Amino acid sequence: MRAGIVGVGGYTGLELVKILLNHPKFDLVYTAATSQNQLNAIFPMLKGICDMQVEIADPNEIKKRCDIVFLALPHTQGMAFAKELIGSVKIVDLSADYRVSKENYEKNYCEHLDTQNLKNAVYGLVELNRENIKNANLVANPGCYPTCSILAITPFAKLLDDKFGVMIDAKSGVSGAGKSLKASSHFVSVNENINAYSPLSHRHSDEIMEHLNKFGESDLDVFFVPNLIPVTRGMLVSAFGMLKPEFADINPLEILNKFYKDEKFVRITDEAVSIKNVVGTHFCDIFAINKNGRIWINSAIDNLLKGASSQAVANANLICGFDEELGMPYFGNCV
Repeated sequence: MRAGIVGVGGYTGLELVKILLNHPKFDLVYTAATSQNQLNAIFPMLKGICDMQVEIADPNEIKKRCDIVFLALPHTQGMAFAKELIGSVKIVDLSADYRVSKENYEKNYCEHLDTQNLKNAVYGLVELNRENIKNANLVANPGCYPTCSILAITPFAKLLDDKFGVMIDAKSGVSGAGKSLKASSHFVSVNENINAYSPLSHRHSDEIMEHLNKFGESDLDVFFVPNLIPVTRGMLVSAFGMLKPEFADINPLEILNKFYKDEKFVRITDEAVSIKNVVGTHFCDIFAINKNGRIWINSAIDNLLKGASSQAVANANLICGFDEELGMPYFGNCV
């Protein structure tokens, strides 16, 4: 299958390139960004590996040359390309443009300009939506915070007391802020520092709540607080809730092991998780403990891989009829 990447210049674009260059079924034939350049000039680590020309993105060229395209574009820009391409190529969109309902999108971003395709887009959280993804032409790749949170909490969603909801304390490496320069992500701001941002109002709150309650068949309120930590990549979630009285004595590890017994890339651990064990991989590690009906759920992913690029490739594998494990990184080179 001929694959293309639009928006190749960012961190997730680089991770897509690294995966696709080693993929047995996808041939990377097209890369595009806002300006022309050699790919190995944008990413010197690719010198001697890939000298592909980065072009100015052109929907007509994509239609002629690609069977599948990854849109690694900023939010609001993904839908501009997707609505031009839908029906001609398969699409995995890494922006937020097709992840949530029109109501939640316009609450957190702007007016949605492609509501017809929004209705048909499939949310690409593989472990929870695999069968629907297989039949999709447009997959909305989940956000990194929602991936880490929803995978951790969904097995317990029906067991949690919805009077208390679920509280999520999430921590992300600085790469989650993207490649654009911002005062908040400068070295002097991040080094030896940790801070919460957009507490209880972050736009991923609604994405988490919408899909957690859909997959978990629940009605939980979500209290979400993201934090920026001084590491390059990796994500750690701590979720807290109260179990319903009839479930106060459950063993959470038994529930997790049963729920994810057939999932190769979800690992249930017997102790608190660590981002060092998942960085550079497609794994999500999860741990949970119950104390007198109060539950703590702990999960970790690589925000650029499981939270973005390797998940996008897993989705692409499924919609193209391939084994979803093809190309998945077990141990990866990190930026």
